[in-house]
Amino acid sequence: MHDRFVPMYDRRSATTLITCTGTFPNSMAVCRVANLMNRNDLRRADINLLVVFETMMHERNVSRVGEKLFLGQPTISGALGRLRVLFDDPLFIRCGRVMEPTARAEEIFANLAPALDGIAAALSRCQSFDPRTSDTTFHIGLSDDVEYALLPRLLRQLRIEAPNIKLIMLRVDQQQMSQRLVNGDISMGISHTLDLPASARRKGLRQIRPTLLRFDTRPGPLALDEFCRRPHVVVSSMGNATDDTDHALSLLGRQRKVVLTVAQFSALPGLLAQSDMLAIVPDYVAKAMASVAGMRAEPAPLHLPVHELSMVWRAAAHADSGQRWLRSRCSAFLCEPVELQVVPKARPALRSDQALLAAR
Repeated sequence: MHDRFVPMYDRRSATTLITCTGTFPNSMAVCRVANLMNRNDLRRADINLLVVFETMMHERNVSRVGEKLFLGQPTISGALGRLRVLFDDPLFIRCGRVMEPTARAEEIFANLAPALDGIAAALSRCQSFDPRTSDTTFHIGLSDDVEYALLPRLLRQLRIEAPNIKLIMLRVDQQQMSQRLVNGDISMGISHTLDLPASARRKGLRQIRPTLLRFDTRPGPLALDEFCRRPHVVVSSMGNATDDTDHALSLLGRQRKVVLTVAQFSALPGLLAQSDMLAIVPDYVAKAMASVAGMRAEPAPLHLPVHELSMVWRAAAHADSGQRWLRSRCSAFLCEPVELQVVPKARPALRSDQALLAAR
């Protein structure tokens, strides 16, 4: 059987595609030639154009792409024109204020996104990172509880170790985390996370233990009856008035009285002060708020589910030296403190002890 190759012209990519058939290993040699031809075609491409294309696929708006890449709208429009010539396809069709991708654009994006991740990872390995001198900018997504209670300590340490870096913190809750990572808005996020994209990685940092927060002088812990009777404040970025606490109460045939929902934990101290309202918050938030005069933190009078606070990041940033350093610092200063047990100091051996050992 003789080797055959059939040249095919594909108008969409304006390249010659070679279909390899025949016996091994000669057919593999033909495939290698085809790969070389495709690599040579890369000389016509500009990686900056591909970055614009990827960002447009996420944002679907010329102005937002310009804002994200710090480029003017004429520059983005010009890049889209060059991309259309490169791929011989309209790529994006304007539908009102949104630029909808064509089928060809969707096909290109499916292959391009992992390729750009690989290029970014390869380049990052060539760059060293020195926290003492680096002026790198990091984009980090934090949930509100982490920003309020855990960020201050972390920031103080980062300012000591890396005084010239810039941190851009974005408020990202568990519903938004996946999309923010996929869009490239953040390279790392810290929150309780739900399902993540396949291109993301995760590391658990600590448990999130629900804790009761109250502002009153009544002695002793709160009983369940009073817990249900008194008014409650719920913190929810989505405006939800029910959460795990209500579900746990329903299993006991009980319910509480929610009178207020707020979007941020920082509002709680002023709202609870001089009132009989209660709030269930993560243990580290309760600890931070307990420093306010009159604020008390204690275990809730019923069993509540414990979640995990996680650090997540894009796979493309996994090998980046700066990102690795940042993740190591977050792990060191945001993980749950380990309580060390005090081991009594061993006393010097007495003569009676030595005699007993000798007898054995």
